[in-house]
Amino acid sequence: MTALRTSPQPKEAPPMDNWPLSGITVRTPLVELRWPTPQDLDALAGLGAEGVHAPGFMPFFSQWTDGDAATVARRVLQRHWNAMANWRPEDWTLYLVVVHDGEVVGSQSLGARDFAVTREVLLTSWLGLRHQGLGLGGHARAAVLELAFSGLGAQDAFSVVRRGNAASQAVCRKFGFSHDGTQVNAVRGQRVISDRYRLGRDDWEAARRIPAEISGLEPALAMFGADTASGADTAGTAPAAAVASTTAPAVPGPAAPAPAAPAPAATVLAAVLSGVGHAPDPDHADL
Repeated sequence: MTALRTSPQPKEAPPMDNWPLSGITVRTPLVELRWPTPQDLDALAGLGAEGVHAPGFMPFFSQWTDGDAATVARRVLQRHWNAMANWRPEDWTLYLVVVHDGEVVGSQSLGARDFAVTREVLLTSWLGLRHQGLGLGGHARAAVLELAFSGLGAQDAFSVVRRGNAASQAVCRKFGFSHDGTQVNAVRGQRVISDRYRLGRDDWEAARRIPAEISGLEPALAMFGADTASGADTAGTAPAAAVASTTAPAVPGPAAPAPAAPAPAATVLAAVLSGVGHAPDPDHADL
């Protein structure tokens, strides 16, 4: 079995006693997701300022990458600090850094509203432009899905991807997401259509190929509202069901997916509100 990634920090710092989220780590053979230290966050801000996408195509609804380098870097910092300051078990967004070979290469988030009831999460992600095309985004996606389903006991995960963002659309399909409707946003003064993709627990298990190991989760479960959501794995260590990595399934062709059946009533509200309350930019740049 391929060894899981361990990414050392320049100075190992123990988790904060009064902020258990700081101890969460998820590792795959290529990447590590972890709560950012101040140094990690500073590196992430600099990476965002370097560039995340081609100038002519804006994948982010919040348009946070528009502006000079200093402005973009500050937005990265403020987004993380804002999520930390406003965290509630009923409404939260977890921003983790993606680390490869000891270097911060991007961001992966997991957000939810009323998770104890809805049991669904929204994913967002981005990698620095110079780290795209190396397979790191797929491993980050596998890691966060392991955290959501195996660690927190989620029943559904969804992503929202702008049409024209072919690489991120392909990542969704590769991981078994199915089409779950569309939404319209104003981006740079233009009407932009995006596709929503949903992944249920059964489809996740069927498409699961990349092994991932969770550590440090158990002390933080109450902060997610997960201790009251039935079915969560509260072991806080490596998921027992992790399987060895194999060749990923072929990505379907570019044909537009057929709309899925209507979502159950219990999940409709959070899908409609995607990005309004718990994730200001439900979109991706993870080539």
